[in-house]
Amino acid sequence: MPRGFVSDANVACARGDSLELRRPRGTGPHISREGVVWLTPAHPVDSAITGPPARLVQKDKRFSPHVIAVRVGTEIEFPNQDPFFHDVFSIYRGKPFDLGLYESGTARKVKFSQPGVSYIFCNIHPEMSAAVIALTTPYFAMTNADGLFQIGHVPPGHYKVEFWHESATEAELASLARDLEFGPDTPVLTFTLHSSDPPPRHLDKYGQEYVQEKSKSY
Repeated sequence: MPRGFVSDANVACARGDSLELRRPRGTGPHISREGVVWLTPAHPVDSAITGPPARLVQKDKRFSPHVIAVRVGTEIEFPNQDPFFHDVFSIYRGKPFDLGLYESGTARKVKFSQPGVSYIFCNIHPEMSAAVIALTTPYFAMTNADGLFQIGHVPPGHYKVEFWHESATEAELASLARDLEFGPDTPVLTFTLHSSDPPPRHLDKYGQEYVQEKSKSY
């Protein structure tokens, strides 16, 4: 029998060189979408290897995708596909940057050169938000619309398993971290995500409350 994690009604199974999360038959709720799961090996991997370029599109006053996971060193493009200006920034942990005001049909790029979670906002439209999780390991995946994930091509060895989800507190995320000896006899681990609070309200890039009139001017 495949062995791995158990999360609510989900089971993460070690099969060959991959780790996958599946839902057994007849079970109910599953973990939330847009979560990130990653395995950090005990022996560091080559951090000079980056992932392919990625995009966070601005369309209909939204970032798409809302959450993206990349390797450290990856360059992300921020194209503006709305018919008005955007002003993209991040000053909360992760990679601080300020792309300034730029018009429809143009794009700016940012290289995420350090690990961590970067919360992305627009200085004009407070309803816009996204998160970039930059990782030092190539072994990661995002949960899909069904709350499922698969991490492939994982060599046998010792790993630290970590999780991130926007609705979880830092304390809960820290408590979910596990050490894992990955291989044919991978042990069963259990975790349950309790938090469901919406992200806290954020300020603009100047540390001020958003002005309502300002958000309607574009």
